[in-house]
Order: sequence, then C-alpha cells, then structure tokens
Amino acid sequence: MSLFLYNTLTRRKEVFTPADPARVTMYVCGPTVYSYAHIGNARPAVVFDVLYRLLRRRYPQVVYARNVTDIDDKINAAATAQKVAINDITTKFTGIYRADMAALGVLPPTIEPFATDHVPQIIAMIQALLAKNHAYVAEGHVLFHVPSYAAYGRLSGRDRDDMIAGARVEVAPYKKDPADFVLWKPSTPDLPGWDSPWGRGRPGWHIECSSMIETHLGNTIDIHGGGHDLIFPHHENEIAQGTCAHDGAAYCRVWMHNGFLTMDREKMSKSLGNIALVHDILQSAPGEAIRWALLTAHYRQPLDWSDDLVTQSKRTLDGLYRTLEAADPTADRSASPPEAVIAALDDDLNTPIAMAELAGLAKAINQSSDAAERKRLAADLKAGGEMLGVLQQSPAVWFTTVSAGKTIDAATVESLIAARAAARKARDFAEADRLRQQLAELGVTIEDRAGGTTWRVAG
Repeated sequence: MSLFLYNTLTRRKEVFTPADPARVTMYVCGPTVYSYAHIGNARPAVVFDVLYRLLRRRYPQVVYARNVTDIDDKINAAATAQKVAINDITTKFTGIYRADMAALGVLPPTIEPFATDHVPQIIAMIQALLAKNHAYVAEGHVLFHVPSYAAYGRLSGRDRDDMIAGARVEVAPYKKDPADFVLWKPSTPDLPGWDSPWGRGRPGWHIECSSMIETHLGNTIDIHGGGHDLIFPHHENEIAQGTCAHDGAAYCRVWMHNGFLTMDREKMSKSLGNIALVHDILQSAPGEAIRWALLTAHYRQPLDWSDDLVTQSKRTLDGLYRTLEAADPTADRSASPPEAVIAALDDDLNTPIAMAELAGLAKAINQSSDAAERKRLAADLKAGGEMLGVLQQSPAVWFTTVSAGKTIDAATVESLIAARAAARKARDFAEADRLRQQLAELGVTIEDRAGGTTWRVAG
C-alpha cells in the first residue's frame, strides 16, 4: 500500500515518492532554546516522530534532521535578563528539551544541527544570493529582495498585501521593498556576532534553516515539517532562499504542517498566558500519556489541550496495559505491525484510526479464551503500539510509574500490604484502614481478591 501525505504546497494528499528511495530526507524545525518547551512545541516533535517511525519501516535509510536554533534575539534577551552568558542559556535549555522529548518517547533525529555551527555555510549561501541578484547590502544588513522571486507566496497562498501585514515587517528606510527580509544583520558589541564581508553580525532566522538543509540533506529534500504557524513567513522565506540559491531547483517536494494546539479553544500563546510547559506536565503525568493525548486528533486539525485530555489518555493506556498484563505480560513486539494500523498511518498519519485499531485488538484479546491466540494478539498490540511510540514498557513498570522519573517503590508497597493483611487477620480494622490510607497517599490503589491483594498506581 502507498503512503499518502498531505502537501501544504499543492493543498492535496499525494502518494509519497522520494527522489531517492535509498536515502529519504526529512527536515523538521526544532526548538529555539531560550526557555522551556510548551506542549504546543511538543506536538510537531511527536507527530513527525510517528512519520519517522513509518518511513524507517519503508526505506533502508531515512536522514531526519531537526535543528536547534541557538542564535536568536529571544535568547539574547533571556541571557541579559538572567545576567548569564548566552551559552549558559542555550546549553541548559537544549538539555531540558532533549530530556522532555525523550520522556514523550520521541526518538533522537539522525542529525541535530545547531545554527551556531553553520555560520560559514550561512555566509556562503548569502554570498550566492547576492551573486545571483536575489539579495542586496544596505546599512550593514543583507536583505533578500522578495520581488526577485516570482513564486513568493505560493506556499501560504497569501496575496502581497496580506503577506506584508502578516509578516509584521520592520519599517526600514534601507529596504528596497517592504516585504524584503533580513539575511544578515549587524551586532552591537554586547551581542553575539561573527566576522563577515558585511561586518560583524549574525544571521537572520530564516537563512539558518536553508543553510543547514543544504549542508546536511542537499539542495532538494523530500519532506519539510513544522507547525502551522511556520508556514508564513518562515517557510515561505526558506523556499525563496533555497530555490534562488540553487538556480530554481525545487527546495522541498512535500511540505507538512501540524495544526495549532489550543486551550479553552484559544491558541496557546505566551501573550495570553495560557502556556502549559511539557516540563511541568511531566511532573504529574507519564510521558506516554502526554504523547497519546497529542495524537488523539489528526495532526492537521487543531487540538484543544486540557488536564482532562491527559487524564483520559492515561486511563486509556491503563486499559491497554491491563490487557497486555492479562494476556502476556512479557509480550515482545512481533516482526510486523498489524496491517490495519499501518494502513491508518499510511493515510496521512491518521493516528485516531490507528488508535481505534489498537483498541480493537485489545477487545479481541479480552474476548478470546484461547491462550495462544491471546498471546499472538498481544504481540500485535505491542507492535502496533510501537508505530505510535506507546505500549513499549512492561505492564509492571507502567503500573508502578507515577510520572516521568517518579516510581513508587514496590518493596515499600508490598510491605504495607503485608502489614495490612496481618492487621485484618488480627481483626484490627482501624489499623488496616490506616494502612490503606497510607497506601492511597502514596498514590496506590489496592483491590482485595480471593487470591490476595493486588495493587496499582492510582489514575
């Protein structure tokens, strides 16, 4: 079966056909490392991780680059406000981002390029644009001349007036055209800067990605991903730079964008104060539950974030893990994921349908009385979960984990349960109730059965 992906550039679902099936290339815009990532930042990381898993199953080599933006005015401002070196900010939050994404089950990309490591390549691309008359120097700045690229605006579908308004362009007397954007800008002594033919300065944001793509993936790549908010101006500007620097060669063949994350139906933004940080959510919820929540809506649709969504996602995963625990707690993933799960993901990453297929497998396991069949279906459930990046822990680990990095000590729980059993046998029900309450305060739910008392993490 073919893989179909929605291409923002053509506005339709298309059969994905890489330029070179032996080397598929994908680039996704990564974090700007000046603060903690919010849950909206995590959505593209999780979505394109699912695509990465799917592509790796189909092709022998997938080169997946997710960049780190470590040159940015927000980083400079954070360093100034905290009275620390810029490297202190970027090193700290790069590490936190990696840890948070790992907690969400996001695989490391093949390549993680940093903007600061590519300044020579950025300067070379700017020089190429100048030589081809697509850029000009003005008062220490180098700007891309938008009218020099006739196809500008095709990705976003905006007309010229809308583009100028939407970009919130800086009104500057040195611009030849209001839509022109910065490739290089001068740095004052207190800001990071590099020597260049145009003086000490630093690159603009858009040219960083184009240069890193050229360096690691080539002049034309198969897939470029990111959030919907990056379509304009960032990705529109990337296309202009990358196409013009390479004499009209296509910059990217398939553009993919995930929808906005909202909170109470409003777009999540710092200006509205409705930001939920991944780092904070991980203190009270397992990363896998957060990941499941992010995949409950189709990636191109908006997703309204709430505590209830995470709670329900945790309960859903509890049910799936209970099914695995009952059928085959040591189930390993089978060689091939179920065809129905793959078919759902092949249809433009339809994760809600893939999740429904997992639920169907769990139902079939629970309805079967044949031990061999239950084990086979449990392996299928595990393999299908792997495609979504879930159900990869053992049930025992899942049910003793409260949140990322926080695990209930099983020996302590078993000791309290034994003490409660002794109290009940001695008919000291007050002590038995006290011990039950102590277990509850640890986050443990117990259930008395004919064969003894069982326990699991409350949730």
